[in-house]
Amino acid sequence: MPAGGRPTQSCSNTSPLHGANAVSGLPEGDTQQPSSGQTRESSKGSPGKEIERGRNSPGQSRSLPRTRDVWRKSDAGRGPRPPSQNGKPPPRTEKQRTVFKGEVPEDASVAIIGGGLSGLICAQVLSDQGVRSTVFDTGKRGLGGRLATRHISTPGGQSLVFDHAAQYFTVSDPIVQKMVDQWEAEGLVRVWDGSVGNLKRGQFTPLPGEQPKYLGVDGMMGLADRLGEKVRQGLAQTRRPCWVSRMEPSGGKWRLSENGRHEGDFDFVVIAHNGKCANRLLAPAGVPEVAAQMKSLRLSSIWALLAAFDKPLPLPPEIDAAFVQDVPSVSWACNNNRKLKRSGPECWTLFSTAGYGKDNKVPQEAVPAPVAAKVTREMLDGFEDAWGVSRGTFPAPIFTKTQLWGAALPTNTPGVPCIFDPLGRVGICGDWLLGSSMQDAVLSGRAMALQIAEFCQRRGAGTESLASGLTKRLRPVAGHDIGSFPVTEAELLTVT
Repeated sequence: MPAGGRPTQSCSNTSPLHGANAVSGLPEGDTQQPSSGQTRESSKGSPGKEIERGRNSPGQSRSLPRTRDVWRKSDAGRGPRPPSQNGKPPPRTEKQRTVFKGEVPEDASVAIIGGGLSGLICAQVLSDQGVRSTVFDTGKRGLGGRLATRHISTPGGQSLVFDHAAQYFTVSDPIVQKMVDQWEAEGLVRVWDGSVGNLKRGQFTPLPGEQPKYLGVDGMMGLADRLGEKVRQGLAQTRRPCWVSRMEPSGGKWRLSENGRHEGDFDFVVIAHNGKCANRLLAPAGVPEVAAQMKSLRLSSIWALLAAFDKPLPLPPEIDAAFVQDVPSVSWACNNNRKLKRSGPECWTLFSTAGYGKDNKVPQEAVPAPVAAKVTREMLDGFEDAWGVSRGTFPAPIFTKTQLWGAALPTNTPGVPCIFDPLGRVGICGDWLLGSSMQDAVLSGRAMALQIAEFCQRRGAGTESLASGLTKRLRPVAGHDIGSFPVTEAELLTVT
């Protein structure tokens, strides 16, 4: 998912409230309180820390007794507490709201669930505003989400490197440009001056325009790593791998847990990821408008094929990457060696079309071997078709690996910088809220952070007016299968 967009769109100006919607009709209610005699424990941790852990690694949070769920008032009146199932409190119905009253403490803390670009930017801006946060991420190799780079060592000792999600990004927003200029000065990103264009059966047409294309200096994951370091230098910590499976109100805060293990109590929760896991987390939390917006999101599936060749392919040497047209199995092809300025076996990243991803979708956690073999074969055939050469022209690759991005790209968007419920103190940030670009991810994470910072500064006065995006209808996202790029209309017509 090249980015200039997607594999990653504003607060078009500096106001984080641009396009905000007001909340109406939320009933008053009390937050849950701890059981009698139970002490609430906070695991906010010290700033500037990354917690990596295995299942039983030292320093991980111990499990605490589960807080007794308090059956609360709903629009239908107070009824009897329903029986628990397997010792767990029943999920709240859509009419039951989690509503927090009173001011947040001066040392308010924010849980950011998702360590992709939007989540990291949210943590950075919160830190700049004097607000502490903890970023939870499931990544075993590192932070970044779709800022992903795969390093492979072959049995022969060769080193292969692939950017296998976001490919690059462009910038059209002045706020983001200022941030990217700083990244460039600090050595986090550089301009990619390679030739990128449209490829149709061997006919290559360079993309028009002079808009710079940016890359992470050591690959896209390198950008995420450096952003993670910057975040930890401020008032944030990161924790991975951690899969937050439950959020429930307790003692005026949100209590987070991973399969029953206590992960901390927080004043705000930001959901900075999407898909089924986000839906399952939000559904029982008592924030129905936020949950409904997340559930309305539609995502495409895209296959990625990483293929390494022992020798350079017989292709024009000046071409780095191309948007592929009229090939069902391939929509993007990129030579990582040229892009990342590396020698050794030629490493290519190929992406399928969204249609091909849909037709060949399987559980991404356990791709059947026959499906992986079929996708590999068909994408390699499509790669040759794209260049207008006969099948068998390219040598057999020395390495291949397929990956299904089951929730790759949004196909619809509400067109708001962030979603925020000030009564439940839950928000959403992510590229999909504005479109599908890395620029969108940055703007959304920034907007979410400023919204929370403003809430804290108001000290409980007029905070309901900070509601954002709770009722905005989602509309289709325009752009290429692998992302929307903030380019001119003429260029967009060429790209799409």
